Amino acid sequence: MTPAETTITIRPARPEDAEGIAFVHATSWRETYGRFVDDPETNPWFAVEPRIGMWRSNLADDVLSTVVAVAGERIVGFASVQPTPDADAARPEELTMIYVLAAAHGTGAGQGLLDAVLGERPASLWVAADNPRARAFYRRNGFVADGAQSSFGPMKETVRLVR
Repeated sequence: MTPAETTITIRPARPEDAEGIAFVHATSWRETYGRFVDDPETNPWFAVEPRIGMWRSNLADDVLSTVVAVAGERIVGFASVQPTPDADAARPEELTMIYVLAAAHGTGAGQGLLDAVLGERPASLWVAADNPRARAFYRRNGFVADGAQSSFGPMKETVRLVR
């Protein structure tokens, strides 16, 4: 990132952010989880185009509470939270997504996103078991594993964290 892009602004996502969020979503997945697949360049989990429509719909229908991290004119991260629909849910809300481009790691974007979308409220989230950077971030923010495990997409093992 250039010096002009090191100032991060966190703001609510808007419908016109769909393409930028989709780009960050797919790119950060490739950067973080590409090692779990044979060819991340052709794997559909890492494609931008299908995510654009998904994000247009999410933002238009207000499905998730979403915030973006902006550096200069560019979205470099986003986070989303939603009420957990299950009556027996581990927590009333779930942090469904928080992704920051690798180029923006260490800028405070991730912390700013978490603070803006969730604050100190109790929540649950799922994280790849083999993602030490993310797990350390969540640990610093009071999240602990509760023993639940699953899998998702290219990740063979995910663990649920709660606070």
